[in-house]
Amino acid sequence: MSSNRDIKKITTHTLQVMKDRGEKISMITAYDYSFAKIFDQSSIDVILVGDSASNVMAGHETTLPITLDQMIYHAQSVVRGIERCLVVVDMPFGSYQGNSKEALNSAIRIMKETGGHSVKLEGGEEVVESVKRIVSTGIPVMGHLGLTPQSIYKFGTYSVRAKEEAEAEKVKKDALLLQEAGCFAIVLEKIPAKLAAEVSASLHIPTIGIGAGNACDGQVLVMHDMLGINNTFKPRFLRTYLNLNEQITGAVKKYIEDIKSGDFPNQQEQY
Repeated sequence: MSSNRDIKKITTHTLQVMKDRGEKISMITAYDYSFAKIFDQSSIDVILVGDSASNVMAGHETTLPITLDQMIYHAQSVVRGIERCLVVVDMPFGSYQGNSKEALNSAIRIMKETGGHSVKLEGGEEVVESVKRIVSTGIPVMGHLGLTPQSIYKFGTYSVRAKEEAEAEKVKKDALLLQEAGCFAIVLEKIPAKLAAEVSASLHIPTIGIGAGNACDGQVLVMHDMLGINNTFKPRFLRTYLNLNEQITGAVKKYIEDIKSGDFPNQQEQY
């Protein structure tokens, strides 16, 4: 493997090879065909069809309301736009927490109906049985520890997790349990960088950080945050690479102005 640009398809195995050789993994969220196509052609390694669609696509306050059917719709749209990257689909709240049989049925629906490559679920020890059951059928699972947004009402806040010793110990223990259960990677969200470094070093599978420092094996951001579409969310961990909100507003205002003044369409723009 000379470089990831030469790879026809990124797989879970590719990510493991990247961790083993110290190459960082790039991951971004997408929810539709058009953006997925752009990201895939930009050589992103992983696209996460995040349940953050509940917030950024549907306008809900939390990730809880989005349904399995809605996640499947977003994932189908994304998969049609990609040729190369690995697609991970979030299992939404309520589709796996009840019991491992329900979790398996949800994961099977996602794989069969979307063409995605893997699923992601939140939690540690509590979801280990579900992870084992899903993995045993050949479906790759990505874990998610630290700040788990589906548990927001339990936490009561989106602030940094695992600052206290007991919670930090649980994150370390859960990470090993998820690895043992067969997860191919784990997202670590909003935990102290030192803890994320310890967890990453303790695992042989890759870690993907979001607000978890530089020692993780990869990083993920929500596209609407990273591209500056959503300009109200400004956590410390976010680097905004574009201000699309400003650029789009400017473009739309100019479009309105050109219509009102009779400048659009001009002679060249009519038949």
